Amino acid sequence: MQKTYLFYDIETSGLNKCFDQALQFAAIRTDLELNELERHEILIKLNPDTVPSPQAILVHQLTFEQLKTGMCEYEAMREIHQLFNTPGTITVGYNTLGFDDEFLRFSFYRNLLTPYTHQYANNCSRMDLYPITVMYYLFKPDGITWPKIAEKTTLKLEHLSSHNELANGNAHDAMTDVAATIALARLLRQEREMWDYLCGYFDKKIDLERSAKLTFVFAEYRQALLVDGSFGAEKFYQCPVLGLGMHNHYKNQSLWLQLDSPHLLETTLDNIPKTTFVYRKRFAEQPLLLPLSKRFDKYLSDDRRQLIASNVDWLQSNPQILREIIRYHKEYKYPELPNLDVDAALYQNGFLKDTELQLCNRFHLASLSEKVELIKCFTNPNLHTQAIRVLGRNYPEVLSDNYRQEFVSYLHKIKSGGVVIDYRGSVHASPEVILTEIKQLQEMGSLSTLQFNLLEELSKNLSLENF
Repeated sequence: MQKTYLFYDIETSGLNKCFDQALQFAAIRTDLELNELERHEILIKLNPDTVPSPQAILVHQLTFEQLKTGMCEYEAMREIHQLFNTPGTITVGYNTLGFDDEFLRFSFYRNLLTPYTHQYANNCSRMDLYPITVMYYLFKPDGITWPKIAEKTTLKLEHLSSHNELANGNAHDAMTDVAATIALARLLRQEREMWDYLCGYFDKKIDLERSAKLTFVFAEYRQALLVDGSFGAEKFYQCPVLGLGMHNHYKNQSLWLQLDSPHLLETTLDNIPKTTFVYRKRFAEQPLLLPLSKRFDKYLSDDRRQLIASNVDWLQSNPQILREIIRYHKEYKYPELPNLDVDAALYQNGFLKDTELQLCNRFHLASLSEKVELIKCFTNPNLHTQAIRVLGRNYPEVLSDNYRQEFVSYLHKIKSGGVVIDYRGSVHASPEVILTEIKQLQEMGSLSTLQFNLLEELSKNLSLENF
């Protein structure tokens, strides 16, 4: 089986992975030598239950008129899902594991498509160029111009692209960003040994083997450096940590205690949630693990080194508190929300049964009229509701009267500001809230004519009478 990279990017209606949607998708498939094989570009129609964020509109500058002409979300997600699940596909982008992949995971989920198979099935896997770029910046910086904005290093793709002339076109256009990502990958790959080594971090077996070789600092506890863009340029994208082992309930999560926290020394048996912070790492994903050794710790300041040493000594001298820190974090469970919306319940509901997966596949293969008939076969209430919403969003004309009324009631709840919450407790945006945000942005007086007009168009279409 020939392996290929699928470089991709999405532009979205906002940042909420459950209630926002992808509006633009672009992808370029390459071989492993980064030679282009094919291109895909999809403009996606705005769903009737999606309330766009004005900040997102200002970033990608897609007009409301454009969003009326795109492919319906259901058909778009089926096409994207097929691209992701083509045997041998390695999906990759710039910070895609930090945002895009999970965003599409929820998009697949609400459209009754398997949300995880592109991670492991049919020899498929994922990578992310962002943490790879961070590693080059830290340890192999030659050959690339590293941009600074206001005297601060930035590794944003748009800045790397402009400073290194990676791609032509507007930043935050999906295809432009994909082209820039591939051009950056070609630059990095010139240091082939480094490239191959870093790609290994996205292989679960290799990542586990590297983790097992980390040095023990005392007893059974391993010490490491986590490397990730989220730590920021001020900390050189690094955080020293102590390995606490695997989570007791979330079996794919390893736990790493932050070692440069000034609050760690204040920990007692009663305040562990307030004074300790643990990073949850899934193997074959960022953050990347490095040995906390002289080869890699050159960016740690003397103050951070001293703090790390003090914290390690304190932990070693307080074994009972350390055991309780470990117990707390290994046993911690995300709180379950009783009023969670079905489209936000991916993590809370767990995996579908085989019979449910088979019914979803029947639904995808059926004609529109057959899809309506199949709704009553979904005995799982969440799937039943999601099937109605799929048709209500994309083919409302085929719904029977009772199903149409259910979907209309759901729309009314959103448009009237009813409480629809996601797994983090965030509320679905309402037109009224977004109209207020638009007014505030316009009154600030810092918008260009184009930006003002984009928000004016959004405001008119979001008015409670017209939306």
